[in-house]
Amino acid sequence: MTLSPIILNWFAARGWAPRRHQLDMLDAAAQNRHTLLVAATGAGKTLAGFLPTLNALATEPAEGLHTLYISPLKALAVDVRRNLLIPIEEMGLPIRVETRTGDTPSDRKQRQRVKPPHILLTTPESLSLLLSHEDSVFLFSTLQRVIVDEVHAFANGKRGDLLSLSLARLQTLAPQMERVALSATVADPDDYRAWLAPDGDIDLVQLVTGEAAAEPDLEILLPEGRVPWARHSGQHAIPQLIEEIGRNNITLIFCNTRFLAEYIFQKLWDANDPKYAIGIHHGSLSIEARRKVEGAMAEGRLRALVCTASLDLGVDWGDVDCVIQMGAPKGSSRLLQRIGRSNHRMDEPSKAILVPGNRFEYLEAQAAYDAVREGVRDGETFQPGSYDVLAQHVMGIACAGPFDEAKLLAEVQSALPYSALDAGTFHRVIEFVATGGYALKAYDKFRKLIMRPDGKWHLAHPRFAAQHRFNAGIIVDAPMLDVRFRNGRKLGKVEESFAATLTPGNRFTFAGMALEVESIKDLDLIVRASTKPANTIPSYMGARMPLTTHLAGRVRQMLTERAGWARFPDDVREWLEMQDYRSQMPEAGQLLVETFPHDKRHYMVAYPFEGWNAHQSLGMLLTRRMESRGLMPMGFVASDYALGVWSLKPVTDPAPLFSADILADEFIEWVEGSYLLKRAFREVAVISGLVERQHPGKRKTGKQVTFSTDLIYDVLRKYEPDHLLLEAAWADARARLTDVGRLGNLLDRAADTMLHVDLERVSPLAVPLLVMIGRESVAQGSVDDELLLEAESLAGVAMTP
Repeated sequence: MTLSPIILNWFAARGWAPRRHQLDMLDAAAQNRHTLLVAATGAGKTLAGFLPTLNALATEPAEGLHTLYISPLKALAVDVRRNLLIPIEEMGLPIRVETRTGDTPSDRKQRQRVKPPHILLTTPESLSLLLSHEDSVFLFSTLQRVIVDEVHAFANGKRGDLLSLSLARLQTLAPQMERVALSATVADPDDYRAWLAPDGDIDLVQLVTGEAAAEPDLEILLPEGRVPWARHSGQHAIPQLIEEIGRNNITLIFCNTRFLAEYIFQKLWDANDPKYAIGIHHGSLSIEARRKVEGAMAEGRLRALVCTASLDLGVDWGDVDCVIQMGAPKGSSRLLQRIGRSNHRMDEPSKAILVPGNRFEYLEAQAAYDAVREGVRDGETFQPGSYDVLAQHVMGIACAGPFDEAKLLAEVQSALPYSALDAGTFHRVIEFVATGGYALKAYDKFRKLIMRPDGKWHLAHPRFAAQHRFNAGIIVDAPMLDVRFRNGRKLGKVEESFAATLTPGNRFTFAGMALEVESIKDLDLIVRASTKPANTIPSYMGARMPLTTHLAGRVRQMLTERAGWARFPDDVREWLEMQDYRSQMPEAGQLLVETFPHDKRHYMVAYPFEGWNAHQSLGMLLTRRMESRGLMPMGFVASDYALGVWSLKPVTDPAPLFSADILADEFIEWVEGSYLLKRAFREVAVISGLVERQHPGKRKTGKQVTFSTDLIYDVLRKYEPDHLLLEAAWADARARLTDVGRLGNLLDRAADTMLHVDLERVSPLAVPLLVMIGRESVAQGSVDDELLLEAESLAGVAMTP
């Protein structure tokens, strides 16, 4: 396919020429091929994805929806619209581009369905809602292309499950449709080709790769040449960050959590003697606040922006000179994605600085540094599709019109996550959507579908369609309260659990301001600006970023490659050398377990390097088992690297405690009796549509939703223990909340490779973990005691030969 003269002239006017991968995308479209493009940030991926669309509409203008662009973030859709409109206007093309997200006004949504634009930019959830309307057949009948941007960000999660089902539906409505996916950080392109392809047929998807980008300019910041024993924030580097901000036009400072973003922003502000314009951006701020900050960045009015994953993806700010990662990067792919925000120009090196918070984080930062230098990405794990997502999709299809069960099953099976779904299980999903299941079918509120004489499933009443559209969605946040001034101005949201700890007069930091609580009314937290310093920062229960298996393996390798220690800072090298002298280093595949007394307590510390989730779960199981064996455990503390348990009696032989049957005995008993399964059930109940989040004009509080789901949970556990949603909740609890896959690998390794070292006192490797005690302890049995340990005094004991 040749480029339209209009587009060629546009390139020429800027002194540009289309890149090879952009032309390859054009050729793939000419052959009606589905395509996966993997290209570095700044290589023009977005333009490459849209180039066949612009070329087609420039050559043969047509009415109706031509291309659907799907983004993981609302902000990304808005950003792409801005950057797509400029070339379209400069080329003089009569192409209409619009966005459709949860923030789009209802009158515009209605108009889009009647008179669709040529290009529609949306999210997986908004696409699913579009497909639930009766006129979706009309809307998508002209669809030629679907572009899935940043596909790595959601393909292997529940949003990916929903999108895969929507793609299958779109292919039915528009058989001519081409599927396109874009990404900069894919470890195994074939996994994503299979996910993108109809029926998982990898040969249907052409892989297009971009040219190699310039090597990034990456460094690890070591304030005063030292690496702290403990902490995660990297706040010790604040003076150096202020200096770095002064050297650059724009600096992005990434934090792994919203709490840390607020904390670092406040610390920067306190140290900001030069009075640089610094902003903050995270997902809990109001859309107005986020748009204001994004606009200020785009116009060059900010010198620095503290942000979270809300800006991980695809925001085109070419003047960003430097990206700073606070704390551990957690994965090489995530780090590469963030590095790519710097310069956003493929031919120039992106500058990035890593600020590790402690010694283990230094090793992790060094591992990520090496992986980036080698161009190695983290692998992704793809799970079978979730039943709760499938139930939501089935309900959406029913809202659009009657459906035949066998035909819909074939369509669903063409989506890779559901390719192994059998007819019996699919019928169980439909029965659940239709009646709520055996234990709930007597209640009219759950009777949503009926089978009519034509053999098709129909909506039982039109009100269920409105109810579905009002509640559908895959992202289930913790219950949130709006933070508002008395005049109604909204600042953002905090979680209900945090708001419950506040009383009038309390002060907290939010959106970079000190706020004083005036009152809590319904779902609003009313505040006023305070001139007095705040004494707390909102905490959020969102999932911790897990340490990838790839980086964990690299850190383990570093511990045993003694020749490589010479390149580390002196204090890190001495820490490892003293550990090697006084105890042992865990060899590859080996599980090191140390036991030692300290401060009239007995400690057992294991070093699995399987991530916080797996270690936290194992800590719960170990302390239960130790309690039953009379060892009197007092608590445990977990990090991404290690797990420590302290008790009144010593562990003389840890092997029986780590036996694999702990997953068959204590694990099941613990999960069934803990909040984990109820929490997982609450999410699947909301996603599947069993429980409503909101009605028109009112919204349930988190307590109301919890009360509803807990009641249903208890009923199903008693009367229908094999209910579909209980299965889905168990799958979530195992895979996501407890990381049971890595936990199983850990226990398998322990059975054959455990190395037990009994010491007279704390080991150097244990110090970073034990310093955390008192902040993340969980007491067991009748003992409730928090140990507060000073890092330097503990280190003094550990580092004495």
